[in-house]
Amino acid sequence: MKKLLLILSFTLGIFINAQVLLDTASIKVDTIKHWSVLGKQSLIINQAAFSNWVGGGGNNVGWLVGADYNITYEKDKDLWENIILLNYGQNDTKGLGVRKTQDVINFSTNYGRKVSKSWYLSVGAGVLSQFTAGYEDGNNPAAKKISNFMAPGYLNVGMGITYRPNDNVNVTLRPSNARWVFVLDKDLQTAGTYGLKADGDDSLLQYGFLGTAYYKVKLMENVNVTNTASIFSNYLDHPERLVLAYGLILNLKVNKFISSNITVDLMYDHNQIKKTQLKQTLGVGFAYTLDNGVKRSDRKDSQWWIKK
Repeated sequence: MKKLLLILSFTLGIFINAQVLLDTASIKVDTIKHWSVLGKQSLIINQAAFSNWVGGGGNNVGWLVGADYNITYEKDKDLWENIILLNYGQNDTKGLGVRKTQDVINFSTNYGRKVSKSWYLSVGAGVLSQFTAGYEDGNNPAAKKISNFMAPGYLNVGMGITYRPNDNVNVTLRPSNARWVFVLDKDLQTAGTYGLKADGDDSLLQYGFLGTAYYKVKLMENVNVTNTASIFSNYLDHPERLVLAYGLILNLKVNKFISSNITVDLMYDHNQIKKTQLKQTLGVGFAYTLDNGVKRSDRKDSQWWIKK
């Protein structure tokens, strides 16, 4: 009898220990996140007031709201990245009225299948436009209208390769890329505007090479710089007329809710204007970052597929 109880006790102990190990292992698996969401919402307010100020100046108040999201899916050899960037801002100056200071709609998605370490065969698409109309003379609504929602609007669809050694570096090369230019505002549908071939046209199809690059670097604690760049060459018409774009964001984080941003954007597009375009902004305001946890690619204990 004693032997039987001893055997039962020993067996029960092994079973319980195995169950605990199994539960622990399942917990570790459950904590591996295939989906990761990194988002930043911001509200920046600028204000200036003058009274009997001999140096001159106009009372003004400005605001800028923004949303920047990076939604990523990582599992085995699959990588799917989605970027949402929305910005809109205005400034109201006494004697001048309301002027637009920032206006961006940017969506992009890219799916890659890993073929070797850090390299993926990829397909992707992107949409770029703005929310409201833009005007000459500093966005003066009384001046000539030069842009509007989806005028221009750009849709890119293509396939190629992506190099992504980590979350801070991403280079995508698409030797096969279709680029549609949309001009959906009838007031702007004239020959030559954004490359349109004839009056009344509302779109233009281009086909060529698209290259994009993303690089983020930490300069020091709470100071980060994000660089983006793109280049497009149209095989069908004047491939030497490259469409070039570069963007820089310098983020200085004060605390969890307050940060300062400096942005610089450079662009050259022969079909828009035969000059280099420059936009620069500086703002301090409220910002909240949403982060659902450590990505799978950041987890050293979950990079099991690399060992294969």
